[in-house]
Amino acid sequence: MNLNYLSFEQPIADLEGKIEELQLVGNDSDINIAEEISKLREKSRKLTESIYSKLTPWDVVQVARHPQRPYALDYIQRIFTDWEEMHGDRHFGDDNAIVGGVARLNGKPVMVIGEEKGRGVNDKVMRNFGMPKAEGYRKALRLMELAERFNLPVITLIDTPGAYPGIDSEERNISESIAQNLAVMSRLKTPIICTVIGEGSSGGALAIGVGDRLNMLQYSTYFVISPEGCANIIWKTSEKAPQAAEAMGVTSDNLEQLGIVDETIPEPLGGAHRDIDTMSENIKQHLAGQLEELQKIPTEELLEQRYQRVMSYGN
Repeated sequence: MNLNYLSFEQPIADLEGKIEELQLVGNDSDINIAEEISKLREKSRKLTESIYSKLTPWDVVQVARHPQRPYALDYIQRIFTDWEEMHGDRHFGDDNAIVGGVARLNGKPVMVIGEEKGRGVNDKVMRNFGMPKAEGYRKALRLMELAERFNLPVITLIDTPGAYPGIDSEERNISESIAQNLAVMSRLKTPIICTVIGEGSSGGALAIGVGDRLNMLQYSTYFVISPEGCANIIWKTSEKAPQAAEAMGVTSDNLEQLGIVDETIPEPLGGAHRDIDTMSENIKQHLAGQLEELQKIPTEELLEQRYQRVMSYGN
């Protein structure tokens, strides 16, 4: 079993394995097998199209959690220029699960804030697997207030399995820090664009998810509780997670129909991890277009639209 592919992608993995074997044979002999490789690549492409046209919500959850999926820093390095990271919440410390700082989008200064899961064991531990603590959300709040002071639009990249539920988080009042972010973002006097790039789970996602536009990548997810958590509550077993994902409507298609998500950003065939440069360009184009649109709206009108947007949820 190829661990670079998800369980439902194993037929694709088998084909790609054959292509790699043929390439090795071709390198070691005078036999011209380019035509056969070309046929297999086309077969692999069609198979990938077929599989990804029939994804269930649970399949999408797995793609959103793919270990090779691009994270916030992967996109920041490709989408923005002059990135200057800022640290600390000025109350307790720095939280590496939240990254943020000033940058430029097509030459325009912006404040970028994202949730980062990390690569490799040591990096994942340092990033707390993308689960921010109270100081992480207070750092995000500090940067958003700084952005308002200097009239910088705020761009957030959401990707977390949830806020960290440990004792140290509770000691530092993580629920209050999330609530404070929701309140401040709802009235922040600068444009805010939020984009779910992977998992958008629970209050951990909402804490940097209130804005004027909410985007989701095609194979990202957005939910109040993980499908496993929902299944454990409803059916007392996590084995019912696929049914929970179906019932919860965690995908961008469902959320766009409900008016929660504004735009679904298409991903390359097979997911964002198959072509991160193309995915980054897609995100950049959407952000640039939305930013240009939002900066034309007077501040008071922008705040009123944001208020009406938030209050419409659930109607």
